[in-house]
Amino acid sequence: MEFTKTISTQEIRKHNTPEDCWIVIDDQVWDVTNFAPEHPGGSNLILKYAGHDATTGYTEYHSPSLAKDTLPLACFKGNLDRSTIDADWKPDVVESNVTQAAPENEKPPLDSIINAHDFELAAAATASKKTFAFYSAAATDCWTRDMNQTMYQRIWFRPRVLRDVADVSTATTILGMEVKVPVFICPTGLAKMINPEGEKVMARGAKSSGILEILSTSASHPLPDILAEAPNHPFMFQLYVNKDRAKTAAVIHSATDLGVRAIFVTVDAAGRGKRESDERLAVDEIVINPVTGQRAATDKKGGGLTRMMGSYIDQSLTWDDLAWIRSLTHLPIVLKGITNAEDAKLAMEYKVDGILLSNHGGRNLDYAPPAILLLLEMHKCCPEVFERMEVFVDGGIRRGGDIVKAMCLGAKAVGIGRSFLYALNYGSEGVEHLVESTCTGLAEGSGDADVRGVVLKDEMESVMKLIGIKNLSEVHPGLVNTLDVDHLVPSTAEHPYAKWRPRPRL
Repeated sequence: MEFTKTISTQEIRKHNTPEDCWIVIDDQVWDVTNFAPEHPGGSNLILKYAGHDATTGYTEYHSPSLAKDTLPLACFKGNLDRSTIDADWKPDVVESNVTQAAPENEKPPLDSIINAHDFELAAAATASKKTFAFYSAAATDCWTRDMNQTMYQRIWFRPRVLRDVADVSTATTILGMEVKVPVFICPTGLAKMINPEGEKVMARGAKSSGILEILSTSASHPLPDILAEAPNHPFMFQLYVNKDRAKTAAVIHSATDLGVRAIFVTVDAAGRGKRESDERLAVDEIVINPVTGQRAATDKKGGGLTRMMGSYIDQSLTWDDLAWIRSLTHLPIVLKGITNAEDAKLAMEYKVDGILLSNHGGRNLDYAPPAILLLLEMHKCCPEVFERMEVFVDGGIRRGGDIVKAMCLGAKAVGIGRSFLYALNYGSEGVEHLVESTCTGLAEGSGDADVRGVVLKDEMESVMKLIGIKNLSEVHPGLVNTLDVDHLVPSTAEHPYAKWRPRPRL
């Protein structure tokens, strides 16, 4: 029988130089001498903990299992012998002077939260300033972020009456997977900033409320750990293509082998938006990119996490690369970030399985069009897209009525990101509360379960009854009035001024 070696604090403290560096993470002792110079965030981040315990700073925003998943097995030296801890042993102290919410700013009771806006207000009052700034931030003037919501408010219902709506159902399918509500959780990075268990909590909430989640490449926890929280529940995976294509191939193979049901390829991240509210706050917390291991730091451009999170993304990705991605997996492929009819037509030509009309929550390109207007553009310029693939939208959805409007205009389902992050402030109960309170989930096939809607599902059911439909097969464009925004939708790729050219200067 093999026994794991235990190592004393006295022995660990001897390995405290760049040439011989050991650190402790979650009572496991690792030799990181060779890894430190290659660390994307710089070797100083590791060397400052040489010969000491780095657990608190490392795990505040990152999963402890990443060390064993990243470092060679030979780097594992043994377990900390806790009986040898003495007065000279200095466990890691969190390097953070971020102003936390005052004690009087306690979270309101969950049963007092009655809509998605309440979750946001609670997070603004109780999360750290940096956390809320990162989640709520959008590019430059935040116009697209705000218009995402405003455009839904400019679309009106055309209710029908005297219909039998005694029993309504919000159930549908997404890429063949049954869901209780036509909603999926958008991929979000650094969910651990607002809840230590991050995406693990989100996974449990998705299963119990009967919806789907797209797991992010930049998730705070390793994919197997997240999936283990909701066995037998379907998940989808969001892919950022890495500059190192071999790493992307490995990620796709791993996700496929783990049983995810679809790959959402993000195609609107060739550049990263300037998110000023995020940049203004210095990075005083230890925030580590879960993909590269890079540590966020304040520099001449500010303290934003955005640049750190996107530093590994391949900006040379083209349509021709889709064939390569297709060769790596049999799973359905959805393009996340389509913002015009021309690219939707190309998606059909390249035979992907779906598109997600999205402007990245307004976080990348400000003045990109709101997704609800993109649905109208599809109807004008390429209505066949709705027959050829599944069309999804995200951005600005805060009410059950918003979901119904999107469905009436051809969306198969909608994605929600920020609201679920804010709900995560309350743990898995918050995620469930945002959707519904009692539901045993998809995996158990609880079609006859007693389901009590709280926020989105309840709002959807109310709207459906009041516009005269009993299930989502009855949605159609005639149930909404879009005249207030129709003039904003282009009907052709040819701009009226396309033939004009400036005169050459003398």
